[in-house]
Amino acid sequence: MKDNILVKDPKHLTMDWAQSVLQLHDANGTVSSLKVITIHSGTTTRVQLAVNHDSQHVARKWFVKLPSRTWQARVITALPRLLKTEALFYKQLSRIVPLNLATCLAARSQWGSGTIIVLADVSEQGGVAGIPGDVLKIQQAYVAVEQLARFHAFFWQDKTLKTKYPWIADSVLGSALSVPLMQRGLQKAGNWVDQKLYEPALQYAKNRKKVMAFLNDAPQTLTHHDCHAGNLFWKQDGSVGFLDWQLVRLGDGIGDVAYLLTTTLTPELRRQHESDLITLYSEVLSAYGITLHSEELMLRYRAHCCYTFEAMVVTLAIGGMMDSTTNLELIRRTSVAIMDLNSFAALPLT
Repeated sequence: MKDNILVKDPKHLTMDWAQSVLQLHDANGTVSSLKVITIHSGTTTRVQLAVNHDSQHVARKWFVKLPSRTWQARVITALPRLLKTEALFYKQLSRIVPLNLATCLAARSQWGSGTIIVLADVSEQGGVAGIPGDVLKIQQAYVAVEQLARFHAFFWQDKTLKTKYPWIADSVLGSALSVPLMQRGLQKAGNWVDQKLYEPALQYAKNRKKVMAFLNDAPQTLTHHDCHAGNLFWKQDGSVGFLDWQLVRLGDGIGDVAYLLTTTLTPELRRQHESDLITLYSEVLSAYGITLHSEELMLRYRAHCCYTFEAMVVTLAIGGMMDSTTNLELIRRTSVAIMDLNSFAALPLT
């Protein structure tokens, strides 16, 4: 049976298509016009729509995610089926996640036909979406860390997750291409990365399988795994929401904190507040009965910073997934962090 919502190309986002989405929520609603506001391709193709209709309880600004139109992103996201993972997240898991999320209007995935996710634009909730290169105000960083801690505490060592949601990834992308991608990324980054990091970064890539096992050797919880500023939105009351759940997985919660702080803060702000923010994370977990030893938590924070650095370097190596100027700035921030923290020394690289 043909699914009128599942389309592959932005040109197929027609009034008839919008009518099919609207009728999921209001059987008597009628779409009177549709306008494409923006189309942007990165890891996915993202389309903003203005949809005029007569329903009283459905958003009029929609945000549609389709498979990327750039071949590089399609290659890197197709095998692990990242967009399908996000569609399943919104269909099955989002309702119990204790975070601000975008309202999902439709999510479809079918083998051979692709995947589509239709969200209410966060502006409909009074929210403002971030962009990857944003620098958070320090109070925003505290708010985001507190919310991550509450999120991680909710799913802490939940043994039922893999049974209920078998599509949740328990590992990141494989290690077969890690060395050539790291080499290419470092070459393209040039002086944005201190030369002292080249050798340990390549050792990291060569030992990636062992490194991933080490990073995952911790109490497991549900993690976002891609906490840069472009995947956050901010509401008028100062609260934070989280977008882009393609990489949702079981893992070590402090990894989300490392990703957040090293990508969203300037090195100066991070140095000044890093210790207090990690303490806040620990204190919120403690309020839920979860005790972590501070020395071990800091060691694992340092180690996870290496993965964030790798993610930014590999993004540059692949190309077409992030604006290159922003990508280089995030490489700068993360490389300074792992220099400050001597992060590679926290990993089993020998």
